[in-house]
Amino acid sequence: MHPLISTDDLMSALRAEPHPTLLDVRWSLQGPPGRQAYERGHLPGAVFVDLDTELAAEPGPGGRHPLPEPQAFQSVLRRAGVDADRPVVVYDADNGSAAARAWWLLRWAGHRNVAVLDGGYAAWVAEGKPTDTENPEPGDGGFRVRPGSMPVIDADEAARTARVGVLLDARAPERYRGEVEPMDPRAGHVPGARNAPFSAHTAGSGRWRSPAELAEHFAGLGVRAGQPIGTYCGSGVTACSVLLALEHAGITDSRNPAALYAGSWSNWSADPDRPAITGEQPG
Repeated sequence: MHPLISTDDLMSALRAEPHPTLLDVRWSLQGPPGRQAYERGHLPGAVFVDLDTELAAEPGPGGRHPLPEPQAFQSVLRRAGVDADRPVVVYDADNGSAAARAWWLLRWAGHRNVAVLDGGYAAWVAEGKPTDTENPEPGDGGFRVRPGSMPVIDADEAARTARVGVLLDARAPERYRGEVEPMDPRAGHVPGARNAPFSAHTAGSGRWRSPAELAEHFAGLGVRAGQPIGTYCGSGVTACSVLLALEHAGITDSRNPAALYAGSWSNWSADPDRPAITGEQPG
C-alpha cells in the first residue's frame, strides 16, 4: 500500500471487504488530549489510540516518547481489531504528523498494509463524509508484533549518519537553530544535522505535497536515494513524518527505508557530553 490514501479512496475501501481497520490518533504536543476530539466525532468504526500512552513507552533515559514494548503494543493493536491480512488506515487532525508515528510503528512491527489518510479528519469532514460518535467494539485482532521491520538508530549511530550520509531534523526552524527549547534540557541540534521541518511536507490545507514537490524539497537538503538517511525530532514523533515524506517522494521504500533516531533530541540533549550546535548551519 502507498503510504497515503485519499479521502475518496478510503470511502471506497470502506465499502469493500475486508474493509480497513481505522485508527484515530489525533494528538497535540500542547494538548488538549486527542480523545476529547475523538468523542466529539470520528470516522465511522475508528478506534482511538493514544499516542502518549499506547504509541510510546513511559518517558525516561530513552527520551520523551520511547518506542513501546512489543507485547504492550501488540495488546493495543489487538484491542483495536488489527489483523495482519487486513489493511490499516490511520489519521490525525490534519497534517499527518501524528498519524505518521502510528504508520511507522505498524511498519516497524511488521504490518505491510498501512496508510495515512491524506488531510486527516479535517479533510474528511470538509468533504461532508460521514462521522459518528459511537465507541466501536471491533473484537480482538490477531496481529502479532514482530519488531525490527523498520530501522532504528541510537545517538551514536545518528552522529555517524550525519557524517557519512544525511541526518534530518524535523523540528521547527527556531528549535533547530536553538533560539527556543520548550521541552528538552538543552537547545540546538545534533552536529551535522540538516533542518527538514515536518510542516514543509503539507500544504496549508493539511494535504501532503506531491511526490515531485517533496523530491525537490529533499534534493535541496542534499538528500539522495541510496545514501544513509536518518531522521529525528524532539521525541521521535514528527520525525516519522519525514520518513513518510521520503517514501511518498520515492526516495526510500520498504526495501531501503530511512532510519528513525527514536530517542531524538530529548535523548541527545539529556547527555551533557554530547555537543549541541546552534544557528542555521549544520555544524
